[in-house]
Amino acid sequence: MAVSPVSISRAASSQPMSAEERKARVDLAGLYRLVARAGLDDLFATHISARVPGPHEHFLINPYGLLFAQVTASNLVKVDVDGKIVQDTPYSINPAGFVIHSAIHAARPDAMFIIHTHTVHGIAVSCLQEGLLPLAQKSLRYYNRIGYHDYEGKADDLDERSRLVRDLGEKNALILRNHGLLTCGPTAMRAYHLMLNLEKSCRIQLEVMKSGGTPIRLSPELLEHAAKQYDRDDRAGENGRPDGWPSLLALLDKHEPDYRD
Repeated sequence: MAVSPVSISRAASSQPMSAEERKARVDLAGLYRLVARAGLDDLFATHISARVPGPHEHFLINPYGLLFAQVTASNLVKVDVDGKIVQDTPYSINPAGFVIHSAIHAARPDAMFIIHTHTVHGIAVSCLQEGLLPLAQKSLRYYNRIGYHDYEGKADDLDERSRLVRDLGEKNALILRNHGLLTCGPTAMRAYHLMLNLEKSCRIQLEVMKSGGTPIRLSPELLEHAAKQYDRDDRAGENGRPDGWPSLLALLDKHEPDYRD
């Protein structure tokens, strides 16, 4: 495998911030805080990113060295798909985060938000040969709708990006084997909801395996039927059904209002 290490560079920008970028920053900072409140963060490891709306292929990611609970709208770092920082900022970014997130943002314009986690339960399932099993209702939305990416070491080689994109395909969930979980979506809420359910699915599976009982096996026809029901619900959300995101931001406004700073 060819090794092409990431080299992060800077190109300061003095362009005024658009209203669309400001909204993306607030939503992304909100995601960082919500992921931390849910206990899905991992000190300075893992990342959440957002595409900046507009003609440029720019995305936002957390400044390396800050906890998720310290991320704000203003300290997020804007980079292009080549790893160049395109704003004035005292912060840098983690090359491994750049590789994973830039690969998907560049290939999937619909993936406006991407969440990657290193939870104990998610990593445990990523280490299982069988991966995620369709055991409970929470996990059925991922039936034939989740990708798998084999472990290649720490994700800091640009060469890995093409295989990440290949393994995700058109899906919105990916298990990085021996590594962790990833979800993406057209909105912050879609990516967050997918990650919460994927994390719960992993926990449920491990509890079932630990119980020593015999799992009920559902038929492929029923599994596909349930997955299509979730597909239908997702389309309804895209067509204007309330998704609950304002309620989550209202929670943060009450308890952690500095995320908007």
